[in-house]
Amino acid sequence: MLSESSYITAIYVYCGAAIMVVLCLAWWLGRRWPNGWTAALVLLSAALLLTPAYQSPGVDTMAPALIVAGFQLATEGLDSARHAIKPLAYSCGLAIVLAALLRLTVLRRHKPVAEAPAAEDG
Repeated sequence: MLSESSYITAIYVYCGAAIMVVLCLAWWLGRRWPNGWTAALVLLSAALLLTPAYQSPGVDTMAPALIVAGFQLATEGLDSARHAIKPLAYSCGLAIVLAALLRLTVLRRHKPVAEAPAAEDG
């Protein structure tokens, strides 16, 4: 078992690595894809990597929900993985809504302003 300090260290290392993956994905996709799709994929990847869940219903420690859901699905089936899939679904839904709001407000394309014809004096 992990002690409290090693558990905290492991959580910090995992979150730091997940944030670095999300930042690299944002940098890489930001140069190649349109802003709306980049925001959606970056926010979805952040939701999948950073959402926590309890390992089982009676445990006090948390782990990444994607890992918990994967192990629970593989070993015990869908019914035992619902406690980890539910927060993943909520966070992914929130990521999609936030990406859509960003696309409609901040990341929208601006129409080019047509120049007015210059009046010739002469």
